[in-house]
Amino acid sequence: MRIGLVTPDPGHPLLAATAALLAPDHRVETIDPTPDATPPAERIGPGPLADVYLLKARTPYALALARHLEERGAPVLNSAAATGFCQDRTAMADLAHRAGLPFAATRTAASLTDLAGELSDADYPLAVKSRHSRRHDLVARVDGPDRLRDLAAQWPAEPVIAQPYLANTGWDQKIWVVDGQVFCERRRSELAPAAAAGPAAGLPADGAAAGGRSGSAAGRFGPADLPADRAELARRVGRVFGLDVYGIDLLDGPAEPVIVDINAFPGIRGQAGAPEALAALALRTARTGGGTPRLPGQRDAQPRTTGR
Repeated sequence: MRIGLVTPDPGHPLLAATAALLAPDHRVETIDPTPDATPPAERIGPGPLADVYLLKARTPYALALARHLEERGAPVLNSAAATGFCQDRTAMADLAHRAGLPFAATRTAASLTDLAGELSDADYPLAVKSRHSRRHDLVARVDGPDRLRDLAAQWPAEPVIAQPYLANTGWDQKIWVVDGQVFCERRRSELAPAAAAGPAAGLPADGAAAGGRSGSAAGRFGPADLPADRAELARRVGRVFGLDVYGIDLLDGPAEPVIVDINAFPGIRGQAGAPEALAALALRTARTGGGTPRLPGQRDAQPRTTGR
């Protein structure tokens, strides 16, 4: 089989480990989606395509490459449509709410200045994020109007979403799913106040050092600790959003479960079994052809492989 990686970083730990599992018996090749003036058809070329492509990139050019591959009949994980959809946090929240998922209440504004005009003192604190998810986008806690004005000066034309900043431990429950297999750990929230640098509530004092990752509580919240209903919630997100490889961020605190973000094909670093699950998904999809690309919001959307 030929497995294509659409990524600017084939050395990423998840992809490198997956490629190492595949390489003895299969050909693994990379398409670099770094944008230039080359049309997608020319970048891909007219020759035979790989049997499956793993889309570990979210830029507009990467999505254009993925759409071209799909138009030529190649299966892409995740589909270009599902990957692109999850870049719009407003659309994401709307679909999640319509599907009955416990997604954080979300409002949208054309700019931070517009958002400030809609708020009262009772609306603070807030979590404010760029509407369009991308690397180095805006993600910030806002405790009052002064902080919002400061951000507006730094991000004057940024469309944003705002979510209530709910009581929490200062940690996020990171849950990742690969073909229905669930992985998880707690990680320090990027919105946690600097003063809250201690261990998460309910975790041993050495939790932040566990697993050897800064800001990680790895080993304190693994798949064996995840309640069955929480694992099923994670899988349901994939069915709703048409995703095969994805992550969800859950609030860690008294209001849980509350989903605050969904990511197509995240890093899933340091999770035993994740490369094996990804390699198996790639090979199954390559053998079966994958079928019609999965789309967000399809009521009958099902995983490409079933039986889990």
